[in-house]
Amino acid sequence: MKLNTLKPAEGSVKTRKRIGRGQGSGRGGTSTRGHKGAKSRSGYSRKFGYEGGQMPLQRRVPKFGFNRPQKVVFKPVNLADLQKLIDNTKAKEVNIELLIEHGIVGKNDVVKILGRGELKSKVNVTAHKFSASAVEAIEKLGGKATTL
Repeated sequence: MKLNTLKPAEGSVKTRKRIGRGQGSGRGGTSTRGHKGAKSRSGYSRKFGYEGGQMPLQRRVPKFGFNRPQKVVFKPVNLADLQKLIDNTKAKEVNIELLIEHGIVGKNDVVKILGRGELKSKVNVTAHKFSASAVEAIEKLGGKATTL
């Protein structure tokens, strides 16, 4: 094999269509664009969602609903997640900073502790909100649930 004998595999390189280069090419005249109309003109670009004059989908479907700007969306953290965190860090206090540090919640999240799973060790937990079952489980082991 020599550099001057290298060439691409058979059939892997195709020549491009040369459109609008005269009648002899077979692609002259209308240059594969059909006859007249906006689509045959240069600079044509269809508006997004345009359906040829038919009422477009986004206008046929009615608007509904409402987003309340003051709504508070809580990031749920279960007792099972807390137990996993305690096993990894041997922490006696679980607060928002610890949860952020270990990637369980984001720094702007509002945290609610929920009661799924079981807690095996005494721990003091600080969060924005608690479910009744979570408070019960934490206090049953002698820990404290503190609301921010």
